[in-house]
Amino acid sequence: MIRLSKAYVIGTVCASLAAIAFGLNPFFGIPLYAEGLKPLPVLFYRFLFAALLLAGYMLVFRKSFRLERRYWLLTSGAGVLMASTCLFWFFTFRIMDSGISATILSVYPVMVALIMFFFYKEKIRYSTIAGMFLALCGVAMLCKPGNGSNVCARGIVFIMLSALSYAVYIVAVKQSRLKELAPEKLTFYAMLVSIAVFLLSLRGGADLQPIQSWTALGNAVGLGLVPSLVAFLLTAVAIHRIGPTGTAVLGALDPVAAVIVGIFKFNENVTPVLIAGIIIIITAVTIVICTMGKPQRSDAALNQ
Repeated sequence: MIRLSKAYVIGTVCASLAAIAFGLNPFFGIPLYAEGLKPLPVLFYRFLFAALLLAGYMLVFRKSFRLERRYWLLTSGAGVLMASTCLFWFFTFRIMDSGISATILSVYPVMVALIMFFFYKEKIRYSTIAGMFLALCGVAMLCKPGNGSNVCARGIVFIMLSALSYAVYIVAVKQSRLKELAPEKLTFYAMLVSIAVFLLSLRGGADLQPIQSWTALGNAVGLGLVPSLVAFLLTAVAIHRIGPTGTAVLGALDPVAAVIVGIFKFNENVTPVLIAGIIIIITAVTIVICTMGKPQRSDAALNQ
């Protein structure tokens, strides 16, 4: 009987919850679009509230804000990647169904695995390969989900760029000196850089649209809390415990949350192919969860 380590269990739970939290982007983001806000202002408010909430948490629990100079460039790069991930994905909300765009984002685990394999010589389990293959099959099905569903080439390009940015971010957190930082400190400073990126894109705030209703304010705060602060913090914790590849593959769960939101809150079209694609992705994630905690054959032999 194989005993799962505490780090593995914590990492798996954190990665799964992070994926679900990240999949709730449409729940808070689309209503802000409906009130006339554009992607850049939405993202600015999202990260502003996330950073304020995280700063409050760090103050209450007396977490250190001190960031040594050797981490400045790395955290800046992480912030740019974080901003790019969200910006490209939010662009797709205006031209594609949220559930479908979230599911196509599931290709990022493949990107993570390839980066780790070619640049860091990480061995990939057969179960992980099988899981990634099934996830890709699900994504391929969702690229042509059926009549009534909204998919376009430009949206797919945006979501692929978002996936690539997120893949590089995940690898950087584990393979660079960023791994030496506490998750809350890394997330806080990366978010500050993201805020600066969005502010510059808004011409220093000249194009920033104001929040004009309490409903919009609630959605902006919710966007900053759940799919931003919670998702990125849990992702950082998961990466430290189960590595980039495992965290990325479990991230395929986020389309499930996004599709549920799209169906029940925004009345997006449901087709048999869409349902089949989601089932395939859930199956892929289940395979990885059930086998990722097991030692490699060579490792098991050494321990006999």
